[in-house]
Amino acid sequence: MMKHSKLSLVAAAISATYLSLTAGTALANGVDLLPDSEKAIYELVDSQTPLEESVLADFKAKNPPPWKIGYASSYAGNTWRASIMDELMDDLYPKAKEAGLVSEVVVTQSDLRDSVQIQQMRQMVDDGVDAIIICCSNVTALNSTIKYAYSKGVPVFSFSGYVTSPYAVNVAANHMLGGYEMGKWLAEEIGGKGNVVMVSGIPGAASSDSFDLGAKKALKEYSDINIIGELAGGWTDQVAQTEVQKFLATNPRKVDGILTQSAQENGVLNAMLQSGRPMVPITLGGQASAACYWRKHPDWISSSFHIWPPAREMSQAWDVMLRTMQGQGPKIQSMLRPVLPYSIADVKEALPENCDLNSTDWIQPTHSEWWPDDIAKQYFHNPS
Repeated sequence: MMKHSKLSLVAAAISATYLSLTAGTALANGVDLLPDSEKAIYELVDSQTPLEESVLADFKAKNPPPWKIGYASSYAGNTWRASIMDELMDDLYPKAKEAGLVSEVVVTQSDLRDSVQIQQMRQMVDDGVDAIIICCSNVTALNSTIKYAYSKGVPVFSFSGYVTSPYAVNVAANHMLGGYEMGKWLAEEIGGKGNVVMVSGIPGAASSDSFDLGAKKALKEYSDINIIGELAGGWTDQVAQTEVQKFLATNPRKVDGILTQSAQENGVLNAMLQSGRPMVPITLGGQASAACYWRKHPDWISSSFHIWPPAREMSQAWDVMLRTMQGQGPKIQSMLRPVLPYSIADVKEALPENCDLNSTDWIQPTHSEWWPDDIAKQYFHNPS
């Protein structure tokens, strides 16, 4: 197994710079360690996504289990985050505690303030956590803190997005691929021509920016499609609804489709419903509320996509964290998942006909569909 010296870290940094300049035209070392079935997931990636072999390949936990785990969350104000907390505190943590692997989970919230999250993470390290999980962060803001944690023997695991620090492991969907597939789907759904409004999540967060890159790449392939508005919905239904309502009230041009991220698709849907305009195709990513509208109007759209399943992204991060703490040796800095489409048949199976248009639940794949054990093992040098 590779030993990572300071020289190898410098080499990794140089290689990462090369990747950003070449826009992903060459595979990095970490991808080369994966089976061909997984390499395909990395063919279209945000050029900043770290793809080198993980410096945690030889990691050994400083303490035996049970471990104290920190979850430094950046935000708590939407249904997606609530689903994450339910998965963590009601399922993952109790099972790991019963198995003797985890003694405690410490949770903090920074309310989207990088400086607060940095302070909270440093305090976690100083208070003796054994590992830290973070979510949806700015790609560079936490890098020095992640390095500090690594220097104290505390690995950091980022999910639903990525950080560029070589000392972290990222687990997420390939959000650029997701944006591309959603963008292409919407373009075809509206007949390859028309006016599209894009509703981003939080600009500056990796998953939001990566998704937008992929979506714009897809839409550029259709010369008769115009992006007539770019809004930020803050990954929150109330914010997205307000922003889309303002746009529709001040822009009389016809809208043929809306490309939005989650967890804000229900807000976008409600804005359209309240505008009095004809309903148009809207991309869906798993919110049960918006899926309920589809359940009641099955001819509205043809398909949707699992790109941000909250419980599944947390359970993947948790699994990768535990495997790393056990010395299984992650192969690559970023463990990406493919986009999983779902149909109206799946919605009908998940939701009753009298479903709630204001539900805060999510339609999600199972853990074995999102992060199958036979696939997970192939991302580690010493799987068990």
